[in-house]
Amino acid sequence: MSRALAAGGAIAAFLLATLTGANAQAFTGPNLPGTAQPPYFGDDVPTDKMVIELVTVNGSGCPAGTAAVAVSDDNTAFTVTYSDYLAQVGVGSTSTDFRKNCQLNLAIHVPQGFTYAVAGVNYRGYGYLEDGAVGTQKAQYYFQGQATTDQRTHTFNGPLDDNWEANDTTDLASLVYAPCGEIRNFNINTELRVSAGTSDPTTTTSFMTMDSTDGDVSTTYQLSWEKCPDGSGA
Repeated sequence: MSRALAAGGAIAAFLLATLTGANAQAFTGPNLPGTAQPPYFGDDVPTDKMVIELVTVNGSGCPAGTAAVAVSDDNTAFTVTYSDYLAQVGVGSTSTDFRKNCQLNLAIHVPQGFTYAVAGVNYRGYGYLEDGAVGTQKAQYYFQGQATTDQRTHTFNGPLDDNWEANDTTDLASLVYAPCGEIRNFNINTELRVSAGTSDPTTTTSFMTMDSTDGDVSTTYQLSWEKCPDGSGA
Protein backbone atom coordinates (compact mmCIF):
# COMPACT_ATOMS: atom_id res chain seq x y z
CA MET A 1 0.00 0.00 0.00
CA SER A 2 2.96 2.31 0.53
CA ARG A 3 3.68 2.23 -3.18
CA ALA A 4 0.14 3.42 -3.89
CA LEU A 5 0.41 6.30 -1.44
CA ALA A 6 3.61 7.41 -3.13
CA ALA A 7 2.27 7.09 -6.66
CA GLY A 8 1.32 10.74 -7.11
CA GLY A 9 4.90 11.91 -6.67
CA ALA A 10 6.77 8.88 -7.99
CA ILE A 11 9.48 9.17 -10.58
CA ALA A 12 8.21 6.66 -13.08
CA ALA A 13 9.59 5.08 -16.19
CA PHE A 14 7.62 3.26 -18.81
CA LEU A 15 8.07 1.83 -22.24
CA LEU A 16 6.21 -0.74 -24.17
CA ALA A 17 6.39 -1.96 -27.66
CA THR A 18 4.65 -4.42 -29.86
CA LEU A 19 5.82 -6.51 -32.72
CA THR A 20 4.95 -7.02 -36.36
CA GLY A 21 3.33 -10.11 -37.79
CA ALA A 22 0.60 -12.41 -36.64
CA ASN A 23 3.06 -14.85 -35.12
CA ALA A 24 4.16 -12.71 -32.20
CA GLN A 25 4.44 -14.75 -29.01
CA ALA A 26 5.84 -14.58 -25.51
CA PHE A 27 9.51 -15.40 -25.02
CA THR A 28 11.62 -16.33 -22.06
CA GLY A 29 14.92 -14.92 -20.93
CA PRO A 30 16.27 -11.37 -21.04
CA ASN A 31 17.89 -11.56 -24.46
CA LEU A 32 16.43 -14.04 -26.89
CA PRO A 33 13.24 -15.97 -27.61
CA GLY A 34 13.23 -19.24 -25.75
CA THR A 35 13.11 -21.26 -28.97
CA ALA A 36 15.62 -19.16 -30.91
CA GLN A 37 19.27 -19.02 -29.96
CA PRO A 38 22.20 -17.23 -31.64
CA PRO A 39 22.57 -16.39 -34.45
CA TYR A 40 19.02 -15.08 -33.93
CA PHE A 41 20.35 -11.54 -34.38
CA GLY A 42 21.66 -12.53 -37.81
CA ASP A 43 25.02 -13.79 -38.99
CA ASP A 44 26.25 -10.32 -39.93
CA VAL A 45 25.98 -7.96 -36.97
CA PRO A 46 27.88 -4.81 -38.00
CA THR A 47 30.92 -3.75 -36.01
CA ASP A 48 30.38 -0.04 -36.65
CA LYS A 49 27.86 1.29 -34.18
CA MET A 50 24.39 2.37 -35.17
CA VAL A 51 23.37 5.89 -34.10
CA ILE A 52 19.89 6.85 -32.92
CA GLU A 53 18.59 10.40 -32.61
CA LEU A 54 15.43 11.27 -30.70
CA VAL A 55 13.76 13.59 -33.21
CA THR A 56 10.40 14.32 -31.58
CA VAL A 57 8.75 13.37 -28.29
CA ASN A 58 5.06 14.03 -27.69
CA GLY A 59 2.57 12.87 -25.10
CA SER A 60 1.46 13.11 -21.50
CA GLY A 61 3.65 10.15 -20.53
CA CYS A 62 6.91 11.69 -21.73
CA PRO A 63 7.24 15.39 -20.90
CA ALA A 64 10.24 17.21 -22.37
CA GLY A 65 13.52 15.87 -21.09
CA THR A 66 12.14 12.61 -19.66
CA ALA A 67 12.95 10.21 -22.53
CA ALA A 68 16.36 8.97 -23.70
CA VAL A 69 17.69 6.43 -26.20
CA ALA A 70 20.85 4.31 -26.04
CA VAL A 71 22.41 1.62 -28.26
CA SER A 72 24.04 -1.51 -26.85
CA ASP A 73 27.79 -1.86 -27.32
CA ASP A 74 27.37 -4.93 -29.51
CA ASN A 75 24.62 -3.46 -31.76
CA THR A 76 22.17 -6.20 -30.82
CA ALA A 77 19.65 -3.90 -29.12
CA PHE A 78 18.64 -0.37 -28.31
CA THR A 79 16.81 0.92 -25.27
CA VAL A 80 14.41 3.77 -24.61
CA THR A 81 14.25 5.06 -21.05
CA TYR A 82 11.51 7.16 -19.48
CA SER A 83 11.54 8.91 -16.12
CA ASP A 84 7.96 10.21 -15.82
CA TYR A 85 5.48 7.73 -17.29
CA LEU A 86 2.75 6.78 -14.80
CA ALA A 87 -1.01 6.26 -15.06
CA GLN A 88 -3.22 6.18 -12.00
CA VAL A 89 -6.83 6.43 -10.87
CA GLY A 90 -8.41 7.13 -7.51
CA VAL A 91 -7.40 9.27 -4.54
CA GLY A 92 -4.92 11.98 -5.55
CA SER A 93 -5.55 11.55 -9.27
CA THR A 94 -6.84 14.09 -11.78
CA SER A 95 -9.47 13.28 -14.38
CA THR A 96 -6.78 12.69 -17.04
CA ASP A 97 -4.28 10.67 -15.01
CA PHE A 98 -5.92 7.34 -15.86
CA ARG A 99 -4.37 7.39 -19.35
CA LYS A 100 -0.85 8.39 -20.38
CA ASN A 101 0.65 8.10 -23.82
CA CYS A 102 3.88 8.81 -25.66
CA GLN A 103 4.81 9.15 -29.34
CA LEU A 104 8.49 8.91 -30.27
CA ASN A 105 10.08 9.58 -33.63
CA LEU A 106 13.59 8.14 -33.94
CA ALA A 107 16.14 8.80 -36.69
CA ILE A 108 18.16 5.58 -36.87
CA HIS A 109 21.44 5.60 -38.78
CA VAL A 110 22.85 2.13 -39.41
CA PRO A 111 26.29 1.14 -40.71
CA GLN A 112 26.72 1.15 -44.47
CA GLY A 113 25.55 -2.03 -46.16
CA PHE A 114 23.23 -3.22 -43.39
CA THR A 115 19.57 -3.17 -42.48
CA TYR A 116 17.75 -4.18 -39.30
CA ALA A 117 14.43 -5.37 -37.91
CA VAL A 118 13.07 -5.30 -34.37
CA ALA A 119 12.88 -8.97 -33.38
CA GLY A 120 11.88 -8.80 -29.73
CA VAL A 121 10.92 -6.42 -26.95
CA ASN A 122 11.23 -6.77 -23.18
CA TYR A 123 9.29 -4.39 -20.96
CA ARG A 124 8.63 -4.35 -17.24
CA GLY A 125 7.40 -2.12 -14.45
CA TYR A 126 5.55 -1.92 -11.18
CA GLY A 127 1.84 -2.08 -10.54
CA TYR A 128 -0.42 -1.44 -7.59
CA LEU A 129 -3.97 -2.39 -8.52
CA GLU A 130 -6.78 -2.68 -6.02
CA ASP A 131 -9.03 -5.72 -6.21
CA GLY A 132 -11.25 -5.11 -9.22
CA ALA A 133 -8.96 -2.53 -10.90
CA VAL A 134 -7.46 -3.18 -14.34
CA GLY A 135 -4.26 -1.90 -15.96
CA THR A 136 -3.51 -2.06 -19.69
CA GLN A 137 -0.37 -1.37 -21.68
CA LYS A 138 -0.50 -0.87 -25.45
CA ALA A 139 1.94 -0.05 -28.22
CA GLN A 140 2.70 -0.22 -31.90
CA TYR A 141 5.70 0.73 -34.00
CA TYR A 142 6.45 1.26 -37.66
CA PHE A 143 8.93 2.68 -40.14
CA GLN A 144 8.05 6.03 -41.69
CA GLY A 145 6.02 5.50 -44.86
CA GLN A 146 5.06 1.93 -43.98
CA ALA A 147 1.88 0.54 -42.49
CA THR A 148 1.66 0.53 -38.70
CA THR A 149 1.88 -2.74 -36.83
CA ASP A 150 -1.09 -4.29 -35.13
CA GLN A 151 -1.59 -2.80 -31.69
CA ARG A 152 -0.61 -5.21 -28.94
CA THR A 153 -2.27 -5.05 -25.53
CA HIS A 154 -1.23 -6.56 -22.21
CA THR A 155 -3.81 -6.61 -19.42
CA PHE A 156 -3.13 -6.78 -15.67
CA ASN A 157 -5.93 -7.47 -13.19
CA GLY A 158 -6.02 -6.48 -9.54
CA PRO A 159 -5.27 -7.24 -6.86
CA LEU A 160 -1.65 -6.58 -7.79
CA ASP A 161 1.19 -5.17 -5.71
CA ASP A 162 4.35 -6.31 -7.45
CA ASN A 163 6.73 -5.91 -10.36
CA TRP A 164 5.42 -7.01 -13.73
CA GLU A 165 7.21 -8.03 -16.91
CA ALA A 166 6.08 -8.89 -20.42
CA ASN A 167 8.02 -10.03 -23.47
CA ASP A 168 7.20 -10.27 -27.15
CA THR A 169 9.01 -11.64 -30.14
CA THR A 170 8.33 -11.99 -33.83
CA ASP A 171 8.77 -15.15 -35.83
CA LEU A 172 11.89 -14.91 -37.99
CA ALA A 173 9.86 -15.30 -41.17
CA SER A 174 7.65 -12.35 -40.17
CA LEU A 175 10.38 -9.78 -39.42
CA VAL A 176 9.99 -6.43 -41.16
CA TYR A 177 13.32 -4.86 -42.10
CA ALA A 178 14.04 -1.22 -42.78
CA PRO A 179 14.29 -0.55 -46.53
CA CYS A 180 17.87 -0.73 -47.83
CA GLY A 181 19.27 2.46 -49.30
CA GLU A 182 16.72 4.69 -47.56
CA ILE A 183 16.57 6.59 -44.30
CA ARG A 184 13.20 5.88 -42.69
CA ASN A 185 12.50 7.24 -39.21
CA PHE A 186 11.19 4.74 -36.70
CA ASN A 187 7.99 5.59 -34.78
CA ILE A 188 6.94 4.16 -31.41
CA ASN A 189 3.46 4.87 -30.02
CA THR A 190 2.65 3.68 -26.51
CA GLU A 191 -0.15 3.97 -23.98
CA LEU A 192 -0.59 3.10 -20.32
CA ARG A 193 -4.11 3.06 -18.83
CA VAL A 194 -5.64 2.22 -15.45
CA SER A 195 -9.34 1.64 -14.79
CA ALA A 196 -10.90 1.53 -11.33
CA GLY A 197 -13.20 -1.25 -12.49
CA THR A 198 -15.17 -2.53 -9.50
CA SER A 199 -12.77 -0.97 -6.96
CA ASP A 200 -13.73 2.23 -5.13
CA PRO A 201 -11.74 5.20 -6.55
CA THR A 202 -13.00 7.49 -3.78
CA THR A 203 -11.05 5.63 -1.12
CA THR A 204 -8.22 3.86 -2.98
CA THR A 205 -5.51 4.54 -5.57
CA SER A 206 -4.41 2.17 -8.33
CA PHE A 207 -1.50 2.78 -10.70
CA MET A 208 0.73 1.22 -13.33
CA THR A 209 4.22 2.42 -14.13
CA MET A 210 7.68 1.48 -15.27
CA ASP A 211 10.08 1.90 -12.37
CA SER A 212 12.77 0.17 -10.33
CA THR A 213 14.68 0.60 -7.11
CA ASP A 214 17.16 2.91 -8.83
CA GLY A 215 14.49 4.88 -10.68
CA ASP A 216 16.03 4.15 -14.07
CA VAL A 217 14.48 1.44 -16.23
CA SER A 218 14.68 0.98 -19.96
CA THR A 219 12.74 -1.21 -22.36
CA THR A 220 14.94 -3.22 -24.67
CA TYR A 221 14.36 -3.64 -28.41
CA GLN A 222 16.22 -6.71 -29.69
CA LEU A 223 17.52 -6.38 -33.24
CA SER A 224 18.03 -8.74 -36.15
CA TRP A 225 20.55 -7.65 -38.80
CA GLU A 226 20.92 -8.44 -42.49
CA LYS A 227 23.32 -7.30 -45.18
CA CYS A 228 21.73 -5.29 -47.97
CA PRO A 229 21.99 -7.15 -51.28
CA ASP A 230 23.60 -4.22 -53.12
CA GLY A 231 25.74 -3.01 -50.22
CA SER A 232 23.57 0.05 -49.56
CA GLY A 233 22.61 0.98 -46.02
CA ALA A 234 19.16 1.23 -44.51
